[in-house]
Amino acid sequence: MAREQGTGSTPLLVLGKVTEILNCFSVEEPDPTLTQIVRQTGLPASTCQRLVQNMVREGFLDRDGDRYRIGLQLVRWASPGTFGLDVVRIVRPILQQLRDEAGETACLYIRDGAFRTVVAVAETRHVVMRPFRVGQVMPIHAGAPGKIFLAFDPGAREALAGSELTRFTANTPASWEVLDQQVEQARAQGFYAAFGERNSDVGSISAPVFDHTGELAGVLGVGFPTQRVTPADVERLGPAVSAAARSASLALGHHYAVTHTRTGRSKRSAAR
Repeated sequence: MAREQGTGSTPLLVLGKVTEILNCFSVEEPDPTLTQIVRQTGLPASTCQRLVQNMVREGFLDRDGDRYRIGLQLVRWASPGTFGLDVVRIVRPILQQLRDEAGETACLYIRDGAFRTVVAVAETRHVVMRPFRVGQVMPIHAGAPGKIFLAFDPGAREALAGSELTRFTANTPASWEVLDQQVEQARAQGFYAAFGERNSDVGSISAPVFDHTGELAGVLGVGFPTQRVTPADVERLGPAVSAAARSASLALGHHYAVTHTRTGRSKRSAAR
Protein backbone atom coordinates (compact mmCIF):
# COMPACT_ATOMS: atom_id res chain seq x y z
CA MET A 1 0.00 0.00 0.00
CA ALA A 2 1.38 3.39 -0.98
CA ARG A 3 2.52 5.70 1.78
CA GLU A 4 0.13 8.43 0.72
CA GLN A 5 0.00 11.24 3.25
CA GLY A 6 -3.28 12.48 4.73
CA THR A 7 -3.86 15.88 6.22
CA GLY A 8 -1.71 14.92 9.21
CA SER A 9 1.70 13.36 9.44
CA THR A 10 0.65 9.70 9.88
CA PRO A 11 0.90 7.71 6.64
CA LEU A 12 -2.32 5.99 5.47
CA LEU A 13 -0.34 2.75 5.57
CA VAL A 14 -1.85 2.29 9.03
CA LEU A 15 -5.27 1.74 7.42
CA GLY A 16 -3.91 -1.31 5.66
CA LYS A 17 -2.73 -2.72 8.99
CA VAL A 18 -6.11 -2.01 10.60
CA THR A 19 -7.78 -3.82 7.69
CA GLU A 20 -5.50 -6.82 8.20
CA ILE A 21 -6.51 -6.94 11.87
CA LEU A 22 -10.22 -6.67 11.06
CA ASN A 23 -9.84 -9.50 8.53
CA CYS A 24 -8.96 -11.77 11.47
CA PHE A 25 -12.61 -11.67 12.60
CA SER A 26 -15.08 -13.96 10.91
CA VAL A 27 -18.20 -16.01 11.64
CA GLU A 28 -15.96 -19.05 12.10
CA GLU A 29 -13.48 -17.18 14.35
CA PRO A 30 -15.41 -14.28 15.94
CA ASP A 31 -13.17 -13.76 18.99
CA PRO A 32 -9.46 -14.35 18.34
CA THR A 33 -6.77 -13.72 20.93
CA LEU A 34 -4.00 -11.19 20.40
CA THR A 35 -1.60 -14.07 19.72
CA GLN A 36 -3.87 -15.34 16.96
CA ILE A 37 -4.17 -11.86 15.48
CA VAL A 38 -0.38 -11.43 15.46
CA ARG A 39 0.10 -14.81 13.82
CA GLN A 40 -2.59 -14.27 11.18
CA THR A 41 -1.57 -10.71 10.23
CA GLY A 42 2.18 -11.28 10.35
CA LEU A 43 2.59 -7.87 11.97
CA PRO A 44 5.28 -7.31 14.61
CA ALA A 45 3.83 -8.17 18.02
CA SER A 46 4.46 -4.69 19.45
CA THR A 47 2.85 -2.97 16.45
CA CYS A 48 -0.13 -5.30 16.50
CA GLN A 49 -0.65 -4.87 20.23
CA ARG A 50 -0.53 -1.07 19.96
CA LEU A 51 -3.01 -1.00 17.07
CA VAL A 52 -5.40 -3.42 18.79
CA GLN A 53 -5.33 -1.34 21.97
CA ASN A 54 -6.10 1.81 19.97
CA MET A 55 -8.93 0.00 18.14
CA VAL A 56 -10.46 -1.01 21.47
CA ARG A 57 -10.19 2.58 22.69
CA GLU A 58 -11.97 3.89 19.57
CA GLY A 59 -14.71 1.25 19.65
CA PHE A 60 -13.53 -0.71 16.61
CA LEU A 61 -13.01 -3.73 18.87
CA ASP A 62 -14.30 -4.96 22.21
CA ARG A 63 -12.14 -6.90 24.67
CA ASP A 64 -13.32 -9.72 26.91
CA GLY A 65 -10.47 -11.24 28.89
CA ASP A 66 -7.78 -12.24 26.41
CA ARG A 67 -10.18 -12.29 23.44
CA TYR A 68 -11.36 -9.57 21.09
CA ARG A 69 -14.57 -9.06 19.10
CA ILE A 70 -15.83 -6.54 16.58
CA GLY A 71 -16.80 -3.41 18.56
CA LEU A 72 -20.28 -2.02 18.97
CA GLN A 73 -19.22 1.33 17.53
CA LEU A 74 -18.12 -0.35 14.31
CA VAL A 75 -21.44 -2.20 14.18
CA ARG A 76 -23.32 1.11 14.55
CA TRP A 77 -21.41 2.60 11.64
CA ALA A 78 -22.20 -0.45 9.52
CA SER A 79 -25.91 -0.48 10.38
CA PRO A 80 -27.01 2.08 7.71
CA GLY A 81 -25.63 -0.24 5.05
CA THR A 82 -27.93 -3.02 6.18
CA PHE A 83 -31.14 -1.04 5.68
CA GLY A 84 -33.28 -2.39 2.87
CA LEU A 85 -31.94 -5.93 3.05
CA ASP A 86 -34.25 -8.33 1.23
CA VAL A 87 -34.79 -10.79 4.06
CA VAL A 88 -36.84 -13.17 1.95
CA ARG A 89 -34.20 -13.28 -0.78
CA ILE A 90 -31.47 -13.97 1.74
CA VAL A 91 -33.37 -16.64 3.67
CA ARG A 92 -34.99 -18.48 0.72
CA PRO A 93 -31.96 -20.74 -0.03
CA ILE A 94 -31.85 -21.71 3.66
CA LEU A 95 -35.55 -22.60 3.55
CA GLN A 96 -34.93 -24.79 0.53
CA GLN A 97 -32.03 -26.52 2.23
CA LEU A 98 -34.12 -27.13 5.35
CA ARG A 99 -36.95 -28.50 3.19
CA ASP A 100 -34.56 -30.93 1.55
CA GLU A 101 -33.00 -31.97 4.86
CA ALA A 102 -36.22 -32.33 6.84
CA GLY A 103 -38.37 -33.51 3.95
CA GLU A 104 -41.15 -31.14 5.03
CA THR A 105 -42.44 -27.71 3.98
CA ALA A 106 -40.25 -24.90 5.34
CA CYS A 107 -41.68 -21.42 6.03
CA LEU A 108 -40.54 -17.99 7.16
CA TYR A 109 -42.97 -15.91 9.24
CA ILE A 110 -43.15 -12.30 10.34
CA ARG A 111 -45.47 -10.88 13.00
CA ASP A 112 -48.24 -8.33 12.49
CA GLY A 113 -49.86 -7.57 15.82
CA ALA A 114 -51.35 -10.73 17.28
CA PHE A 115 -50.99 -12.60 13.99
CA ARG A 116 -48.18 -14.24 12.04
CA THR A 117 -47.88 -14.15 8.26
CA VAL A 118 -46.06 -16.52 5.93
CA VAL A 119 -43.64 -14.50 3.78
CA ALA A 120 -41.65 -17.32 2.15
CA VAL A 121 -42.27 -21.03 1.52
CA ALA A 122 -40.25 -24.00 0.27
CA GLU A 123 -42.85 -26.72 -0.31
CA THR A 124 -42.26 -30.36 0.55
CA ARG A 125 -41.84 -32.83 -2.29
CA HIS A 126 -44.22 -35.28 -0.60
CA VAL A 127 -47.54 -35.90 -2.33
CA VAL A 128 -49.34 -35.79 1.03
CA MET A 129 -48.91 -32.30 2.41
CA ARG A 130 -50.66 -29.48 4.20
CA PRO A 131 -50.60 -26.32 2.06
CA PHE A 132 -48.74 -23.27 3.33
CA ARG A 133 -48.87 -20.21 1.08
CA VAL A 134 -47.24 -16.80 1.08
CA GLY A 135 -49.61 -14.31 2.67
CA GLN A 136 -51.32 -16.88 4.87
CA VAL A 137 -52.23 -15.29 8.23
CA MET A 138 -52.55 -17.22 11.49
CA PRO A 139 -52.89 -16.29 15.19
CA ILE A 140 -49.71 -16.32 17.24
CA HIS A 141 -51.09 -18.21 20.24
CA ALA A 142 -51.64 -21.41 18.22
CA GLY A 143 -48.79 -23.29 16.57
CA ALA A 144 -45.03 -23.40 17.07
CA PRO A 145 -44.11 -20.14 15.25
CA GLY A 146 -46.28 -18.11 17.61
CA LYS A 147 -44.52 -19.54 20.67
CA ILE A 148 -41.22 -18.30 19.25
CA PHE A 149 -42.61 -14.82 18.63
CA LEU A 150 -43.94 -14.71 22.18
CA ALA A 151 -40.63 -15.96 23.58
CA PHE A 152 -38.29 -13.57 21.76
CA ASP A 153 -40.37 -10.55 20.70
CA PRO A 154 -41.62 -8.42 23.64
CA GLY A 155 -44.15 -6.73 21.36
CA ALA A 156 -45.87 -10.04 20.65
CA ARG A 157 -47.14 -10.49 24.19
CA GLU A 158 -48.25 -6.87 24.31
CA ALA A 159 -50.19 -7.32 21.06
CA LEU A 160 -51.83 -10.52 22.29
CA ALA A 161 -52.69 -9.20 25.75
CA GLY A 162 -56.10 -7.86 24.78
CA SER A 163 -57.05 -10.78 22.57
CA GLU A 164 -59.12 -13.84 23.30
CA LEU A 165 -57.26 -17.16 23.13
CA THR A 166 -59.52 -18.74 20.55
CA ARG A 167 -59.71 -22.53 20.83
CA PHE A 168 -59.28 -24.20 17.43
CA THR A 169 -58.69 -27.78 18.59
CA ALA A 170 -58.41 -29.68 21.85
CA ASN A 171 -54.65 -28.93 21.77
CA THR A 172 -54.93 -25.15 21.43
CA PRO A 173 -53.75 -23.40 24.63
CA ALA A 174 -56.89 -21.94 26.17
CA SER A 175 -55.35 -20.23 29.21
CA TRP A 176 -52.51 -17.79 29.78
CA GLU A 177 -50.97 -20.18 32.27
CA VAL A 178 -50.63 -22.93 29.68
CA LEU A 179 -49.45 -20.50 27.01
CA ASP A 180 -46.82 -18.99 29.30
CA GLN A 181 -45.49 -22.46 30.11
CA GLN A 182 -45.15 -23.20 26.41
CA VAL A 183 -43.41 -19.88 25.81
CA GLU A 184 -40.94 -20.58 28.61
CA GLN A 185 -40.16 -23.95 27.06
CA ALA A 186 -39.61 -22.33 23.67
CA ARG A 187 -37.28 -19.75 25.19
CA ALA A 188 -35.32 -22.38 27.14
CA GLN A 189 -34.70 -24.80 24.29
CA GLY A 190 -34.46 -22.30 21.44
CA PHE A 191 -37.13 -23.99 19.35
CA TYR A 192 -40.65 -25.27 19.82
CA ALA A 193 -42.71 -28.16 18.46
CA ALA A 194 -46.52 -28.06 18.36
CA PHE A 195 -48.98 -30.71 17.22
CA GLY A 196 -52.60 -30.11 16.28
CA GLU A 197 -52.96 -26.67 17.86
CA ARG A 198 -54.53 -24.86 14.90
CA ASN A 199 -55.60 -27.84 12.77
CA SER A 200 -55.85 -31.25 14.37
CA ASP A 201 -53.82 -32.92 11.61
CA VAL A 202 -51.04 -30.32 11.28
CA GLY A 203 -47.86 -29.84 13.31
CA SER A 204 -44.94 -27.43 13.20
CA ILE A 205 -41.45 -26.92 14.60
CA SER A 206 -39.98 -23.41 14.66
CA ALA A 207 -36.94 -21.41 15.80
CA PRO A 208 -36.02 -17.69 15.96
CA VAL A 209 -34.18 -15.69 13.30
CA PHE A 210 -32.35 -12.60 14.59
CA ASP A 211 -31.05 -9.60 12.65
CA HIS A 212 -27.80 -7.65 12.93
CA THR A 213 -29.14 -5.65 15.90
CA GLY A 214 -29.98 -8.78 17.91
CA GLU A 215 -33.74 -8.25 17.50
CA LEU A 216 -36.09 -10.94 16.24
CA ALA A 217 -36.36 -10.63 12.45
CA GLY A 218 -38.77 -13.51 11.93
CA VAL A 219 -39.46 -17.14 12.69
CA LEU A 220 -38.33 -20.05 10.55
CA GLY A 221 -39.80 -23.52 10.74
CA VAL A 222 -41.29 -26.60 9.15
CA GLY A 223 -44.95 -27.58 8.89
CA PHE A 224 -46.20 -31.10 8.30
CA PRO A 225 -49.13 -33.51 8.51
CA THR A 226 -49.15 -35.27 11.87
CA GLN A 227 -49.70 -38.62 10.14
CA ARG A 228 -46.12 -38.40 8.88
CA VAL A 229 -44.32 -36.51 11.65
CA THR A 230 -44.94 -37.31 15.31
CA PRO A 231 -43.48 -36.12 18.65
CA ALA A 232 -40.91 -38.90 18.30
CA ASP A 233 -39.41 -37.00 15.34
CA VAL A 234 -38.79 -33.79 17.31
CA GLU A 235 -35.41 -35.00 18.57
CA ARG A 236 -34.31 -35.24 14.94
CA LEU A 237 -36.06 -32.23 13.42
CA GLY A 238 -35.73 -29.73 16.27
CA PRO A 239 -31.94 -29.35 15.96
CA ALA A 240 -32.24 -29.19 12.15
CA VAL A 241 -34.70 -26.29 12.39
CA SER A 242 -32.52 -24.56 14.99
CA ALA A 243 -29.45 -24.90 12.77
CA ALA A 244 -31.32 -23.45 9.79
CA ALA A 245 -32.57 -20.52 11.87
CA ARG A 246 -29.03 -19.89 13.08
CA SER A 247 -27.77 -19.89 9.48
CA ALA A 248 -30.50 -17.40 8.54
CA SER A 249 -29.53 -15.17 11.48
CA LEU A 250 -25.88 -15.21 10.46
CA ALA A 251 -26.87 -14.39 6.89
CA LEU A 252 -28.71 -11.33 8.22
CA GLY A 253 -25.61 -10.20 10.11
CA HIS A 254 -26.53 -11.45 13.57
CA HIS A 255 -23.60 -11.94 15.91
CA TYR A 256 -23.94 -14.85 18.34
CA ALA A 257 -21.81 -13.01 20.90
CA VAL A 258 -25.19 -11.86 22.23
CA THR A 259 -27.61 -13.83 24.34
CA HIS A 260 -31.34 -13.27 24.45
CA THR A 261 -32.98 -12.41 27.71
CA ARG A 262 -36.35 -13.48 29.11
CA THR A 263 -37.94 -10.42 27.53
CA GLY A 264 -36.46 -11.25 24.16
CA ARG A 265 -34.05 -8.32 24.10
CA SER A 266 -30.38 -8.92 23.52
CA LYS A 267 -27.33 -8.28 25.63
CA ARG A 268 -23.62 -8.92 25.35
CA SER A 269 -22.62 -12.34 26.62
CA ALA A 270 -19.97 -12.45 29.30
CA ALA A 271 -19.58 -16.18 29.03
CA ARG A 272 -17.17 -17.89 26.70
